[in-house]
Amino acid sequence: MSPAACLALLAPFCCGQTSPITLDTSETLFSVLTAINSCGYDQNLPGSYALRRRIRAEVQEKLAESEDGQLALNNLCNYYQTHRRNDPTHDLSQYISLALYLTGPPQFLPRVKEFDLPPDAGNVAGFGTVLEPFYDRARLHDIWEHHRNDYTELINRYHDPLSKMVFDTEIYLKLASAGYLGRTFTIYLDVMGDPNEVNARNYGLDYYVVIFPSPDPSSATPLKMDQIRHTYLHYLMDPLAEKHFTSMKRLEPLLDSVKTAPLQESFKTDISLLVTECLVRAIEIRLSGNKKTPEALRTQAVDDAMRQGYILTRYFYNTLIGFEKDPAGIRNTYSDFLDNIDLKKEEKQASDIQFANAASPELLQFSRPQDRDLLVTAEKRLQAGDTKGAQELAQQAIDRKLGDQGRAMFILAEIAVGNRDMAGAKDDFQKAIEQAKDPKVIAWSHVYLGRILDLKEDRAAALNEYRAALSTGGQLPEVKAAAERGLEHPYEPPAKSD
Repeated sequence: MSPAACLALLAPFCCGQTSPITLDTSETLFSVLTAINSCGYDQNLPGSYALRRRIRAEVQEKLAESEDGQLALNNLCNYYQTHRRNDPTHDLSQYISLALYLTGPPQFLPRVKEFDLPPDAGNVAGFGTVLEPFYDRARLHDIWEHHRNDYTELINRYHDPLSKMVFDTEIYLKLASAGYLGRTFTIYLDVMGDPNEVNARNYGLDYYVVIFPSPDPSSATPLKMDQIRHTYLHYLMDPLAEKHFTSMKRLEPLLDSVKTAPLQESFKTDISLLVTECLVRAIEIRLSGNKKTPEALRTQAVDDAMRQGYILTRYFYNTLIGFEKDPAGIRNTYSDFLDNIDLKKEEKQASDIQFANAASPELLQFSRPQDRDLLVTAEKRLQAGDTKGAQELAQQAIDRKLGDQGRAMFILAEIAVGNRDMAGAKDDFQKAIEQAKDPKVIAWSHVYLGRILDLKEDRAAALNEYRAALSTGGQLPEVKAAAERGLEHPYEPPAKSD
């Protein structure tokens, strides 16, 4: 970790590091951005820190010292020009996505296979091969070290506002981010990009925001704190959505209501993404302004979100008003937030909305959308009898840490049962219980473990599993019936003809 990262955002966020939140700079990101600056990326150069222009001049001076330097620059720029996108925003975005997946200097190699890179980074997957000689000939490490204090000043500028944003958000939600073990939230600062751009990413358990601060403190949003908070709210809310798979499933009919809305496609096909985005926007509106802010302004913001297709924003906005008066935190009330949604009422209200012609683009880019469907496809393969295909997909989800890992283990356990591998099935069901976020998966894992233990004639242990199934999933009729049968009689496998 760099010294800059040790600047505490809040008391627990210091280098003892109980917090997953990091404010930092990256030499890898700096190298990638400086390289494209040397080859024609000039977006909003006049509005950037003067440091951006100084660094560009220093690089050109170093490269001019040798023919090797000019050759490295020519090779780099040939690559950059042949991989340019139609607009500067997407052009920059692909290189940021790649930088987050590259090993650090002096070598710049992808940390994953090309297939596993973010979709836009795949277009420039070979950039590291031309970046490495450029980095060496331009002596970028020396330039980076020379300006380290300048970058530390950037972090100092963000320290207090970021601490306040995190504190205020967590106080409002009555929720501590440190409770999300294994997840990270990283803000990278750099001067080598357009200050009007903010790039936010969610790759598996990791969330990133890349900011190019504006040198003008009088500009409308010099620190881009609203954009950082938007990503931070996703960091806090996404795990809650993943843990309530069954409740989300009930809301899937709402996707039909947004088919004609101007939303990006992922919100029209994934109910958890749509629900979470609506909740995030409602929280943002409640947190906007101050006590003197006219309610009409907030109401207008809610209406705008609804017209864009975020059809549960009004429901969550009204629900949050009650939540603010309740001492319980969001973790304890989240289930009620979902369970109290009147599906028919929301469908009716959505049908009356005249959707806008366009929606504001979503700031946060998610990992490959098809990755979210990996386990759904695996389950369908298993139901169709394609155990080999189901096993490959479930294992892929585990290897790449995609989706609910417990759900993936449950699929592998079912396959082991079908293969009469009771030892493997028992192990996988136990892992499913430890890792799953969906109560249904946990409950059925207990039921199956009870049956395996019955077959081993360990009745006492089997009874404990059936009781655990009732405790975690007794509200589900199928689980309740299966667990109660297990408590009444030891499990006997069906006849082969069944």
